[in-house]
Amino acid sequence: MPINWTWDPFEEFERIRAELDRLLEWASPVRSIRGEEIYPRINVGESAEEVLVYIFAPGVDPGKVELSLEGNVLSVSGERDSEAELGVKEVRPERFLRQERFSGKFSRVLTLPESVDPEKVEAEYRNGIILVRIGKKAERRARKIEVKAS
Repeated sequence: MPINWTWDPFEEFERIRAELDRLLEWASPVRSIRGEEIYPRINVGESAEEVLVYIFAPGVDPGKVELSLEGNVLSVSGERDSEAELGVKEVRPERFLRQERFSGKFSRVLTLPESVDPEKVEAEYRNGIILVRIGKKAERRARKIEVKAS
């Protein structure tokens, strides 16, 4: 019986990791699609008063980004121009040997914690990062309870 020398154990580990990520995604309170091809990359954090969403979108014209929040679902879509559209046509190669920069239309949808208040949203673009600040509903915020001695 011939031996299969093309089997790559690292490729198999990566496949298993990706499958586990998909299976265990339900454990996270913040849901999104995972994968290497996802753009833009997003970080989500929170404090006692707000949820912070960092959308990494260097080279994106903020005027071409649309954000919407319906309940606790945040949608972001837009378009990232190619190098040619950014005014560097004259240095475009005949062919690419490697091309990692994404250009074109993009869209992401995230389910955020249910404590977010859609009425308290602000967004700003600075240094290629869109920071979305979403306040939390007062009744959903954690409260410190004082224990009194009797």
